[in-house]
Amino acid sequence: MDNIKVIIPNGKLFGDVIKNVSRYDTRRVDLVIGIGYSSSIQKAYEVVKKILNDDERVLSDPAPQIAVSELADSSVNLVVRPWVKTPDYWDTKFDLTRKVKEAFDENGIEIPFPQVVMHSAQADS
Repeated sequence: MDNIKVIIPNGKLFGDVIKNVSRYDTRRVDLVIGIGYSSSIQKAYEVVKKILNDDERVLSDPAPQIAVSELADSSVNLVVRPWVKTPDYWDTKFDLTRKVKEAFDENGIEIPFPQVVMHSAQADS
């Protein structure tokens, strides 16, 4: 798909797992999107659901999945998993990522960046 010729030694064919991403007619897009702890999970769900519903490439069957996957250090991580036709995979993945960022900005949903809080201890004199 990226115009790179791949040569696989026979040993790899017999000893490793081979993933064929173009074998089936449909493919699941897996996005992980972090929102700030002060942002509304429900509002984020609604915004993402609207984006998925408005994109004609996103299939209704199987239904897209939106769920909280992790309470991470700097964000509440949502997984967004729509299904698309295999040829639409990359364009849809890139477009959805952009649309989510823009829609979150418009709706005041924070996408935090990783941060570290450091505390320094002072020695008693």
